[in-house]
Amino acid sequence: MTGAQKTRYYLLIPNVEAEWQAKTEEERDALFAVHEKFAALLDERGHTNLRGYGAALAVPSTAVTVRESGITDGPYTESAEHLAGLYVVESDDRDDLVECCKLLATVESAIEIRSAD
Repeated sequence: MTGAQKTRYYLLIPNVEAEWQAKTEEERDALFAVHEKFAALLDERGHTNLRGYGAALAVPSTAVTVRESGITDGPYTESAEHLAGLYVVESDDRDDLVECCKLLATVESAIEIRSAD
């Protein structure tokens, strides 16, 4: 890592609720074990995980969406995927952060990495 200023990144984890519900307890435990390894990898490689862990979000059916046109129950979009969780990480090496995220991609459908400008 260089001594450059760190950038804040949001690692967004999409999911499909039906796929999550179909997982066995053992499959969920294995997934959570990879998240623990990922958090340790971030620390080991010098990335700052600002929450210390990933934040899982409640299922979409518990969401409330507020728009100018009104308030509705449910997730913010009309799609099968929803935001299932996220990490907030500060790093001065985006390329290495991408490499670290490959570990999570072994158990999650995708990891979207966005910087906060």
